[in-house]
Amino acid sequence: MASCLARLARARVLPRHPVASVSTLRLFSASSSALARRAKLEEKLTAEQAFDLLDDDFDDDDTTSSGHLMLREQRRVLYYLRLIEHEMPKLVGELSHNFDSDKCSDCTAYRKPYIPPTPETPLIVRSFDYAGEEHPAAAKRVIVVPVDQLPLTTPSAVHKFKLLSGPRWTPNPPTDAGVSKDTPWGNGYVKISCENFPVPSMNLKWASDALDRLILEANKNPNTFDDVPIDLRHVRSKAAKGKRGDHLRGRLLNRPTIADFPQEWLPSDSH
Repeated sequence: MASCLARLARARVLPRHPVASVSTLRLFSASSSALARRAKLEEKLTAEQAFDLLDDDFDDDDTTSSGHLMLREQRRVLYYLRLIEHEMPKLVGELSHNFDSDKCSDCTAYRKPYIPPTPETPLIVRSFDYAGEEHPAAAKRVIVVPVDQLPLTTPSAVHKFKLLSGPRWTPNPPTDAGVSKDTPWGNGYVKISCENFPVPSMNLKWASDALDRLILEANKNPNTFDDVPIDLRHVRSKAAKGKRGDHLRGRLLNRPTIADFPQEWLPSDSH
């Protein structure tokens, strides 16, 4: 009888189902334990298992490396297209359909009319840009100027200027100078470049000062170098490397043009 009462008391005190502790209770807003943070891949896999993954077949769940490169190029093109659509109208003053004119009262502040170069500004400045990317050559500046437009006093000064310029002088305009092929050569062109300084304006200033020093020295006693011939070895060497025949049969300084075509070879009018 006593044993039955003891069993009955224990049954009343202890519940039939065990009560969960506070630490094991989970609210309705909590995440499942299956979604808990998993260990990193390198913490679970050994070296042999990692090499075994290389033998697995491709599951077609990602694109290839060339596909990622193509997507990156498309994103880059879209970036510049957005600049053209939203930023370019601010520079030229043409307002787009979604541009607020009240926020930009001086949209034409950067707009400048085109003024052709004059003999007072004969310098042609060339710069380098890599679409915003940093590059050592971005600070380089190159100037090209025709000798006929320089303030040289006499023909002897022009001759001395060519001698002082050395290989920087060429009878024809450089191919990367932006000068038309139909432009008369005259006394040639001089090209000076500089990339010794980290700031582009400093390189341009050095090149401009070097040109001023050449002009100043050429105008001092120019008759002392009249009997010195001009060295054309750099011109012949460049023409020979081009393999176009410009160094043959006197075409180095007198390249034939369409104006040299014999008129007697032209067909006569048949009327």
